[in-house]
This record gives sequence, structure tokens and C-alpha cells, in this order.
Amino acid sequence: MDRTPPAPNAATITLDGVGKRYDDGTVAVKSLSLEVPAGELVALIGPSGCGKSTILRMINRLIEPTSGRILLDGNDILSADAVELRRKIGYVIQHVGLFPHQTIAANTATVPRLLGWSKERTRARVNELLDLVGLDPDRYGKRYPSELSGGQNQRVGVARALAADPAALLMDEPFSAVDPIVRVRLQDEFLRLQRTVRKTIVLVTHDLDEAVRLADRIVVLSEHGTLEQFATPAELLSRPANQFVREFVGSDRGIKRLRVTPIDPKRLAPVRTVSDVTSGPSVSADAMLSDALAALLDGGHGWVAVTDPENDKPIGILTATAIAESGAVESSRLAND
Repeated sequence: MDRTPPAPNAATITLDGVGKRYDDGTVAVKSLSLEVPAGELVALIGPSGCGKSTILRMINRLIEPTSGRILLDGNDILSADAVELRRKIGYVIQHVGLFPHQTIAANTATVPRLLGWSKERTRARVNELLDLVGLDPDRYGKRYPSELSGGQNQRVGVARALAADPAALLMDEPFSAVDPIVRVRLQDEFLRLQRTVRKTIVLVTHDLDEAVRLADRIVVLSEHGTLEQFATPAELLSRPANQFVREFVGSDRGIKRLRVTPIDPKRLAPVRTVSDVTSGPSVSADAMLSDALAALLDGGHGWVAVTDPENDKPIGILTATAIAESGAVESSRLAND
């Protein structure tokens, strides 16, 4: 979990017995209680129809809850004006929702314009955010959504959601509409962005791999928004709370766990000679075990060199046995917590 301090205005989101029952008697969410800590990314995941998107939309009152309370930094959202509330909460959806007749700069400036920001302040913020998401404002600002790729438009959607420096960001399957290669690149860029802005983010996804890759904590939901487990990715994969979670995360959760388990320096074998390792595969000491395993398999040497992230010098050797043992030790440690 990233220990970088949250943004100054990042808000804690609290759901206290929140439910949604429609007039025809349909129960979308029965009663959900959880707290999203300020500055963390929490992923909601579960089978189709379990209420994930309903929960997200209740947080910014696109759907009104019928029971319970939702608090934004301790303030009940039902006591706030719904329109003003939505301007304080960024929202990113699956198909972006950019205005096709507006330029990229104008799309990004939507909320600042509604808030009455000056042209100078708005222009500066738009340029800052487009730079932040990897789009040169001089090159892309005057273009239209139809002139950009799907991945670029998704980045504009994130920039637009962050434009007024919201207290929280809601994301409803934001990367699912792009192809797998672009999705991984967008996820990498988003991780970089979150390390910079440290916003409170609630992400809905149907993809467990995405949740494990991006989230500080994962909420596993079953029918009617029932909370089955709320845990870090490592804990979820190592210690499923019940049979439902165990089946949902799948039998390959041991492999998934390697993606969230860091390299343990204590399990490194000593470097015999520098020449032994410089010609073979290597990973940085701040990489995950999955990165080390991939490098080891690609290299075909039976080991992978681990290097100092600051000077790239080898500090030890990691074998396939050590990788397997490291994953098993992490699982055992969590099970005994």
C-alpha cells in the first residue's frame, strides 16, 4: 500500500447502513457500511447485478439512497445541494462522455467554467492537468475527441474529473472500453497519477486483476450489495474471508498474490561475481515477485539478479525456489495476523 500522504482536500467517504430499494420492491443494495480512507483507492468488485454502480452513483446522488447515511468528511451528503455536491466529486465513466462538439481544452475546463473561474485560472489548470495525464496541451488542447484515440480520450476524462481539485473521485469501469494492451498502459499511467495526486477514489470494476493492480483496498460484494470482504489485495488473496470470496478470486490467487508481494531482501542469495549477473535477467529491488518471476522465466537462467533501484548495481540473486517460498511466507504471515 502506498504510504504517500493524501492530498490536502482528500475526503474520507463513510457509508453507514446505506440501502437502495426501488418503488417496485427491487432491492439493489440492502444495507452497506464501510469507510473509504482519505487518499486511498478502494475498488468495488463482485458479480454482475450486485449493486456496484448503484453504490457509486449514490455517493454523488445520481441515485438517491433510501436508507442509511453517506458522509463526505463527516458531512451528510443529503444535507448538501446535489448539483454543488457533484461539482466537488469527480466522476469518470466507461465511455468517457466527452462533449464531441468541444475541444479537449474546453472539455477539461467544464467544471471550472461552471464554478465561474477566471479564464486565466482555468487555462492554467487545463494545461497543468493535460500535462499531468501525458497530453501536451499545445498539441492536443485544440483538437476534438474524434481526433484522439480511445485511450487518449479516457485520459482527458480523468483530467476533466480532476479539474476543480475534487475531494473525491468516482470511477465506473473507466478502462474496460479499450483493448487489453491500452488498458494496461492506462492503468500504469493512472497509478503514476495517483501517486502524485493521492485522491480518495472509489473504483468500480469487474476485473479482479485490475482491482489487485490498482487498489489500496478491495471491497468484494455479493447480491444486494452485501459486503463479503474489505481488505488489502494481499490479504484478500492470501486469506479469503469465506467460500464466496474464495470462489470469486479463483484458484489462481497464489499467482495473483505474487503481483502484490514485494521482493524480500532476506531471501536473496549473494552475488558471486558481477559478471555472473550482468549478462542475465534483472529486476529492481522495489519490484514485485511477479516481476521477478517473469524476468526469471524469460531469461532461462533459473535465477534473476536483483539490483539497487538507486544505482542499478546487483545486490543479490533470486531463485525460483526463493520466489515460491516468499509467496508462501507472505500467505502464512497474513493467516496468522
